[in-house]
Amino acid sequence: MKEYKSDRIKNVGIVAHGGAGKSSLAEAMLFNAGAVTRLGRVDDGTATTDFEPEEVKRKVSISAALAPCEWKDFKINVVDTPGYSDFVAEVKGALRAVDAALIVLCAASGVEVETEKVWKYAADQKLPRIAFVNKMDRENADFDAAVEGMKATFGGSVVPMQLPIGSQDSFTGIVDLVSMKAVIYKGGKATEAEIPDDMKDSAELARMSMIEAAAEADDDALAKYLEGEELTDEEIFSGLVKGIADARFVPVFCGSATKNIGIAELLNAIAKYAPNAEKAVATGINPKNDEAVTRGCSDPFSALVFKTTADPFVGRLSFIRVFSGTLKPDSMLYNATKDKTERIGNLFTMRGKTQDAMTVAHCGDIVVVAKMAETGTGDTLCDKEKPVVYAPISYPGLMFTMCLEPKNKGDEDKIGNALHRLADEDPTLKFKKDAETSQLLVSGMGDLHLAIMGERLKRKFGVEVKLSDPKIAYRETIRTGVKVEGKHKKQTGGHGQYGHVWLQLDPLPSGSPFEFVDATFGGSVPKQFIPAVEKGVREAFAKGVIAGYPLVDIKVTLTDGSYHDVDSSEMSFKVASALAIRKGVVQAKPILLEPIYSVEVTVPESYMGDIIGDLNGKRGRILGMEPIGGGLGIVRAMAPMSEMFRYAIDLRSITQGRGSFSMVFNNYAEVPQRQADAIIEAYKKEKQDDED
Repeated sequence: MKEYKSDRIKNVGIVAHGGAGKSSLAEAMLFNAGAVTRLGRVDDGTATTDFEPEEVKRKVSISAALAPCEWKDFKINVVDTPGYSDFVAEVKGALRAVDAALIVLCAASGVEVETEKVWKYAADQKLPRIAFVNKMDRENADFDAAVEGMKATFGGSVVPMQLPIGSQDSFTGIVDLVSMKAVIYKGGKATEAEIPDDMKDSAELARMSMIEAAAEADDDALAKYLEGEELTDEEIFSGLVKGIADARFVPVFCGSATKNIGIAELLNAIAKYAPNAEKAVATGINPKNDEAVTRGCSDPFSALVFKTTADPFVGRLSFIRVFSGTLKPDSMLYNATKDKTERIGNLFTMRGKTQDAMTVAHCGDIVVVAKMAETGTGDTLCDKEKPVVYAPISYPGLMFTMCLEPKNKGDEDKIGNALHRLADEDPTLKFKKDAETSQLLVSGMGDLHLAIMGERLKRKFGVEVKLSDPKIAYRETIRTGVKVEGKHKKQTGGHGQYGHVWLQLDPLPSGSPFEFVDATFGGSVPKQFIPAVEKGVREAFAKGVIAGYPLVDIKVTLTDGSYHDVDSSEMSFKVASALAIRKGVVQAKPILLEPIYSVEVTVPESYMGDIIGDLNGKRGRILGMEPIGGGLGIVRAMAPMSEMFRYAIDLRSITQGRGSFSMVFNNYAEVPQRQADAIIEAYKKEKQDDED
């Protein structure tokens, strides 16, 4: 690929709801631009941007994929992103690297859940948006309904710049409202023609709306338009470019990616109307004084790493958007985020999995660098003498946690390194060892996200794993006080073993620290054995009594005891204390406690009743609800952890993917008797099986 300056570079991120045809559209764009010689298909596993084995197997996009192409003397860096919320990190990263979002809608389905989300992500980034109504050849395709759906959901700033000729089986081309010409497709070839007679009136009306949108982008043009004067072609073009760049309105195009209808016209529109990379201005912070800094193309070098991939053979690949200056091979780069210096080797771009060497990356370009040791996703690279740090990429909170175990015992050591490598690649993948349950917990955005992680562990690192629900960190405590004796007496020839204690157990308020009191007198238990008594109590507390969970909120008072001059020892008193605890807890009306979490669920207001009903069914206690604007509301509740493991899946089902939630540990509360009996019974059975 030849060298392109900043004013000839366009960066476009393709975003949509899953199944709208993003990857098929990217493939058709590459094919029309001559970047690939045959039109690959997602269903056949031959699409350029869906090349990971997991993507080929599942026929869905999982990772954001770079796919540059050349069109009309422009380099268009296409970034194809996943359409499923489990892989939102890839979408968020891609939108930080591009200058416009190409939002794809299915002509039959219109605005869907992820359409709303990616539209908001793009709006949050203040990115220009271009809409493409795909699958016009599909059954039930309805361009007008798709446009009206966008207007109803996102406001009136949605302006068709094309109209389809026909739909479903009769879809044969498009009407360009700028040139007022038709493009008819027949036998894979496009021919310019006059607008069909039955479409002339609708085309004129649509063109008037488009010209009005163009006029509103420029004060002089608007004044002229309001005075009833006709705008020149140049004024219309200028208004369209400015209006799109300023995100004043969203132009709408249409076609069929799989039938390759309207794709060349879409590429023409991107070349004409999408912002050039040279016009982008990035804002960051000077790390030396925390002052705001802006960077334009002519400023010293700066860039953001928006994606990282980890491969056991190739190593780490960093995808970089250059915001200012230029980047050349064999350079020293300063990582301002981590205050580290990195030497890089070759530069290249990637088309799917195919590498293409680059001699220079100008401002605005997207480039790939291999094997940077210190730099990760979200890091800023820049000139050390003129430092800047760009805001890191924002990701939603983790929503789904599972326990991860190796299938093969010899793989425990491999798992840690493999997970670190995958976490480098995926910022929404987190893992930790739970100190209490000794389980390795892995967290992500959903069940599909973690299932894909498991498949990648096997493919990339040869580690097979199984995923299961994590153990719950229950607690045990008592309801009433009790005085109990513990005696350990054993004669084995020679010195025997003798320890004897009386302990008073009393319940404490929830959350109280461990409390041990020595209230003996007269030397009934010698001072040198008191620490052993406390140690025996602590060890018994850690193991629990009724279900094997730690004992909490209990005050233990050593009131009396006895000893033997020869046979008493620290071990004897430790054992006697543990015996007393096990016996005393059973007598003191023991109960199980479970972790309770504060839950905040954010959903469209229309779903709030369903959410409240579902949380009530999960033994949740509703604390309140309130609207927060934008048609959304928050439901606040307290709910037990045991009911919330798979809440991410339940919430997605209830809200069709429109809801999100967060959870924070709050307190421990008593487990209802029915659930407690089942937990205790399971513990007894497991203990019996171990003994057998």
